[in-house]
Amino acid sequence: MRRCILIGQSKLRVAFRTEVACCQISPFIHQGYSLLRKRLLPLFFLISFVAVLLLNSFVPAAALPPQPRQEIRGVWLSGNDFSVFRNRSKAEAAMSQLRQLNFNTVYPVVWNDGYTHYPSAIARKMGIPFFFKGTDGQDVIADIISQARRQGLLAIPWFEFGFMVPLTSELAYKHPNWLTQKQDGTQTSISAAGEVAWLNPFHPEVQKFITELVTEIITQYDADGIQFDDHTSLPVDFGYDKYTISLYTQETGNPPPPNPQAQAWIKWRADKITAFMVDLHQTVKAKKPNAIFSVSPNYYDFAYKLQLQDWLNWVRLGIVDELVMQVYRNDLESFIAQITRPEILETQQIIPTGIGIMAGLRNRPVSIPQIQSQVQAAQQRGLGIGFFYYESLWDIAPEPAAQRQSAFAALFPNPVLRDISQNTPRKPTFNTISLPLYPKPSLGQRVRGYFLEVAVAGGQPKRILLDTGSAGLRVPKEFLGNAPIRRTGQNVKEVLSDGTILEGELVYANARFGLIPTAEPVPVQVVTNRQCTAQKPNCSAKNGVPFSGIVGVNYFEKSLPYNPLRKLPGNLNNGFIVIGNGGSNNNGSLILGLTADNQAGFKMAAWSQQPEVNGVPGNRWDSRLSKVCLTITGSSAKNSCNARMITDTANINGLTEFKSASTAGKLKAGILRSANAVKVAINGIFDYSLTPGTRDGLNRWNLSISSQAELPIFVNTGIAFFDKYDVLFDPINGKQGFRSRR
Repeated sequence: MRRCILIGQSKLRVAFRTEVACCQISPFIHQGYSLLRKRLLPLFFLISFVAVLLLNSFVPAAALPPQPRQEIRGVWLSGNDFSVFRNRSKAEAAMSQLRQLNFNTVYPVVWNDGYTHYPSAIARKMGIPFFFKGTDGQDVIADIISQARRQGLLAIPWFEFGFMVPLTSELAYKHPNWLTQKQDGTQTSISAAGEVAWLNPFHPEVQKFITELVTEIITQYDADGIQFDDHTSLPVDFGYDKYTISLYTQETGNPPPPNPQAQAWIKWRADKITAFMVDLHQTVKAKKPNAIFSVSPNYYDFAYKLQLQDWLNWVRLGIVDELVMQVYRNDLESFIAQITRPEILETQQIIPTGIGIMAGLRNRPVSIPQIQSQVQAAQQRGLGIGFFYYESLWDIAPEPAAQRQSAFAALFPNPVLRDISQNTPRKPTFNTISLPLYPKPSLGQRVRGYFLEVAVAGGQPKRILLDTGSAGLRVPKEFLGNAPIRRTGQNVKEVLSDGTILEGELVYANARFGLIPTAEPVPVQVVTNRQCTAQKPNCSAKNGVPFSGIVGVNYFEKSLPYNPLRKLPGNLNNGFIVIGNGGSNNNGSLILGLTADNQAGFKMAAWSQQPEVNGVPGNRWDSRLSKVCLTITGSSAKNSCNARMITDTANINGLTEFKSASTAGKLKAGILRSANAVKVAINGIFDYSLTPGTRDGLNRWNLSISSQAELPIFVNTGIAFFDKYDVLFDPINGKQGFRSRR
């Protein structure tokens, strides 16, 4: 098979039309252990090609002047620069030269072509050989980082190939189940690196492998950060392997659509990659909080639609510390159109933002006037620069090295150093976000409910019950992932309204709601035992249905664990809105973060403030609303406005509890009939009525009478209430809002 491999030059990308000048390949055939021999022989010559991306651009929007940020003046040290890598004196001279020319960042490649450029225990454990020692047997990455730091340069290792590997690599050979494929079963695509396969970014073993490599780099070298480029992605045609098909079908109820560009299918895969990046970011920050989490993608429209790389969302989620967008263009007008796109204007207001510029390839050098014009265009717009790659700056160029170096000195006349101590954690840049509420859980069966996708301790996301009537995150132990947790050894007990007793250890773990991670670990009850109270022997624990987890988001906490939404970052922790699905099988919505806009139309009722509980952050509120007017036909409750009420997404049916049998009149405890019409209202706030029936979650209403009841009249409107009203929870001001959906 004739292939054309461009080792280390994959920063130049293939778009819709690619012209490749292939080179003569040595005729070795890969079989078994010849993999090792293949890597020791010079099988591949370098190639060049022209990549032209001429998609319609957005009309550039006017932007506010960017805030002062550390200017990126970087260069990639690719596999083509290995002569610099492996020779200590050359590496020292290179770092010194870059410092003299006022560069401030180097990005040495540590992962490409299926191999690490450093001695990796993780790779060795996977059976991947190591070749990239220096001439003195030294660790070249350790040497580059050391030399860079000596010169005051940041050294951010570059995780170049991401999920991309040659099909002939040891990794692909030893783990064929890690690869994904196209709908026709094809496992490879043509890229700037030649014909490559793709590791399945949704497979937990792949995610674990990548995470371990990244963790190793950050810890082994105390690196200033880590950079991921456009290969931390997946071509849109891929994802039709057995594992992904099963996962998608399990989560959506349908197999993936045959059209790989179907919007829902694109979004599902892109969101999965984003979720992995969120978890990877947390892993990096746990090891080194001020490490720079850097991304070097293609322009956004291309990255998202064709590579499933939603990097703009990564920026908005607060997990990207710097961005260097690749813009490899010869034409200045096309170059400027890309660097003035709206997503770049948005990003540069938030984080250091640069533009990747092609400095040249071995057989396609780039003139210094082209480089100068592009650098100046970027600088005029407040953007930094990253050059691909080091040797093409002046060693491989159409002009003499001295002339090139003089030109770079003029481009960067003043030193601008970077300091990672200033790289502090960021909060999401959006004030509100909508998460889907699914009608079915990941485990068990339920007639109706709203289920939120939650990942605990780095585990796979699970759809667990959203409960506005209780507080605390409670999950079975099998929902926990492999991320570190802090155990307390404390056993906690929770009694649910149906009489189910949940028992289990209190631990602290990171959690992610949809794509939003908590700002710090939250208390979680790991449930190991369920049983029924003696008073309610027919509770949910009796029927043997697996426990699907509960995320209690009420602010009436009595002890740990508390509402985990309190620990969401930024504005997202200031309250939420539940929007039901109208009794259909469609998704509802949980809107995190209250803003002036999304509070429009709500009528507000006040909660009463409660004493603080040690260990529970923020204000604590009694969310049982007072002065609630209740009428039940056939009872003594006729527009009686001394009731207390709670809106509860976890209660399938409406419920009224009377302390006195006299209030019930002739009514008996049990299910109300259609003749016993129910009306619940707060004057000027909402007016809710229901004709009792027999359909769980839709019209069934229960009545109980208990002399031990805490309140004279207590009402739980149940989940059907959310079919008619959007409900807002404001823990800052202690209010609850209602907006009619009729």
